[in-house]
This record gives sequence, structure tokens and C-alpha cells, in this order.
Amino acid sequence: MSKRDYYEVLGVSRTASADELKKAYRKLAMQYHPDRNPGDQEAELAFKEINEAYEILKDDQKRAAYDRYGHRAFEQGGARPGGGFDFEFASGFSDIFDEMFGEFMGGGRRGGGGGAMRGADLRYNMTITLEEAFAGVKTAIEIPTSVPCEACKGSGGKDGAEPVTCPTCRGAGKVRAQQGFFTIERTCPTCHGQGRVIKDPCTACGGSGRVQKAKTLQVAIPAGVEEDTRIRLSGEGEAGLRGAPPGDLYIFLSIKPHRIFQRQGADIYCTVPIPMSTAALGGAVEVPTIDGGRAKIDIPRGTQTGAQFRQKGKGMSVLRSPARGDMFVRTVVETPVNLSKRQEELLREFAAEAGEDHSPESTSFFKKVKEFWEDLTE
Repeated sequence: MSKRDYYEVLGVSRTASADELKKAYRKLAMQYHPDRNPGDQEAELAFKEINEAYEILKDDQKRAAYDRYGHRAFEQGGARPGGGFDFEFASGFSDIFDEMFGEFMGGGRRGGGGGAMRGADLRYNMTITLEEAFAGVKTAIEIPTSVPCEACKGSGGKDGAEPVTCPTCRGAGKVRAQQGFFTIERTCPTCHGQGRVIKDPCTACGGSGRVQKAKTLQVAIPAGVEEDTRIRLSGEGEAGLRGAPPGDLYIFLSIKPHRIFQRQGADIYCTVPIPMSTAALGGAVEVPTIDGGRAKIDIPRGTQTGAQFRQKGKGMSVLRSPARGDMFVRTVVETPVNLSKRQEELLREFAAEAGEDHSPESTSFFKKVKEFWEDLTE
């Protein structure tokens, strides 16, 4: 099967700039990446084709050769059986992969020092109460992770022996091979880009320098955190490969729904039912506050459902600030139920004696309804 044109693969013109190539590559690589399409063979093939095209076009010299000779520029001495190129995906596009998929795609990232693999970042989802979000909390969490091997002290070698220079690449982490008109650099197949190898691996960790183990950490959640707050604990992720730096731990917070309060930023809201008699005659109700205290709300005569009362400074804590939000109390006038005969008689007497002045909103509404019906009959 003939190969598709590399520009067609990336969906760009032959005059596309380096930035346009990179942008097109990032979009397609994200769309067809195997982690996003598990088990999809067509997506895997498309991903390889996209990577192959970008590997050539991102290099000015290779692109010039391709523009002049097409695929023939890379067929002499560089093709493998069945067509295509034997590219090491991790070498050519690892930097862009990190940019696209961030810290949480699993596996270590490239670190310094001979290609040593930095430990993977970890994610921990934590749920706290609204009260804990208000006051802050210190708690212990247990994380399954990898830690440095005690037997080899993280070196990966038996009895702590240090890795030696890779004999294949002589510590470079890459090897060169002739491919068509050019010399192509690939990741060393012996040391996988690390530049060093273990001659006698540690039996406890198999030469990786790390072992799986649960780790307990003390975590301090500050007051005022909100839903989806992310807390980074530097160096508390997985141990790096053979003594490389560890990754980080990211804690993502979610807050349980509260049985009384609803939160909006630093403000909290509370709906309070009040008896019809209190709404009509006035009175006072006592409501709880998020800090465990109580607040007295004065209900004026004639209060209607939906009336809102503000309690300044009774809301949530503000992150990294001594300030607090406000609490808003919304009233709902409750219609009495389970009336006795005497109570029913009293209400009927009240209804008989009540005039328009007692229910102005109701009187106004039905007046508009009457006018509406009269307009329809004209």
C-alpha cells in the first residue's frame, strides 16, 4: 500500500510554518493517542502515521529532502520490512507529549542526568465536609505508590552497586543509524535512553531501584478551600527510576453537600420555613451558622416567602485571608396543616373579615386576571 502524503496526513499545506505543523500534530496526536482509544487498531495506526509524518516535516533538512524527492528520500537503507519507519516514539515527540497530556497520564517524565526517569505524579481524590472547608483540617491519607528500594538504596544494583555506562551508546542514551540521505538518532535499545545499565540487578526491586508500598502522609487543608481545589505536595509522588527525582502528589478536593447550607463562593445560603402567624405578626427565628454558632433573625410583620436577610461576616472563610463571606437567610412561609375545628373556624372568620388590604399581592394579581379575560371578550 502506498504511503499518504505527509502534508495530507497532518492536514496542512506545503507552505505550513513550523508552528502550524506543531499545532496540527498536537491536535491529531491527542485525538488518536492509544490512551484515548484503547483497543482501537485504526486509531493506533493513524497515531503512528501522524507521528511519522511530523518526525520528518519538523526537521528542516528532512522536510527539504521530502519536498524534493518524496518518500523515496528515506527508502534507501532506512526502510523496514513491510514499509514504514522504525521510529522510537518516545524520543521524537516526548516533549510535545508532556505538553499535551500533562502530569497525570502515568509513567515518569524525562529528567536530567543521563536520561534518568523522574517518578510519576500521583492524583488523590479527597472529600471533605463544608465545616472542614470552613475551618481547615489536618488529616492522614494512605497512598499506594512506589518508594526507593531499601536493599539497594535506590540504585537498582545489587548491594547498592551503581549503574555503569551503557556499552552500546557509551552513555549518550542515543545511537545513530543511516537512513536514506541522513543520519538518524534513535533512543538506545540497550539502556532505553538512560545512558547507564545495571550489570547485576538488585533482587528486591529487579533493578528498578524502587518497590511498591503504601505511604501515609499528613495533609493540611487550609480554611476557605473550594470545590476542585488542587493541592500539590512536591516530591510525594512515585519514586524515580534508579535514584531519579520523585514525582509530585496532587490532591483534588471535593466538598460534600450540606444538609442546611448551600455555598456560592465565600457566601452561604440557608432556607428557613417560618409559621404563617410569625410571617403575619412578626417575630424572631434562630438559625445556625457555619462556625457552630447561632444567629437571631428578626422577622418583620407581613414577611412573604422569598424575603432574604443578610448576616454580614457569617459566611465561609476566604482562602489565605482573615475575611469571611456573608450568610443569606431566605424565608418560606409555611401553610398550617392538621387544623382543629376551632382553628378552621378562626381562619374562616379571618377570611370573612379580611379585605383587600390584607392580601395586596393576591388582590392585584386577580385584578389583572379579570382585566385579561375582559379584554378577550371584547
